[in-house]
Amino acid sequence: QVELAESGGGSVQAGGSLRLSCEVSGIIFSAKVMTWYRRGPGNRRDLMATITPAGITTYRDSVRDRFTISRDNAKNTVYLQMNSLKPEDSGVYSCGTTDTYGTTVWGQGTQVTVSS
Repeated sequence: QVELAESGGGSVQAGGSLRLSCEVSGIIFSAKVMTWYRRGPGNRRDLMATITPAGITTYRDSVRDRFTISRDNAKNTVYLQMNSLKPEDSGVYSCGTTDTYGTTVWGQGTQVTVSS
């Protein structure tokens, strides 16, 4: 059973920074693509950043120069460093991957609130 546990969210002012963490168990973490999502108004889930097992990263255009995704395979953990935060970055951030059957799974998420 895959389990993902996010942490590191909080409330910051615009221009501030946060570092999110997602600890994963139940899969061979080093072999998995990991993704950070944001759920915002309307409950839509937006893909924010992805990192492959080889460390190749992709980003949503709106965060490309401000967010950095990274992974530590020894700790089964993926991170999202968020700098120069804006109010529109607010939402519930969750990490996701696929289980043994190829089904996408997510954690419960961590709230990020950016005030202007």
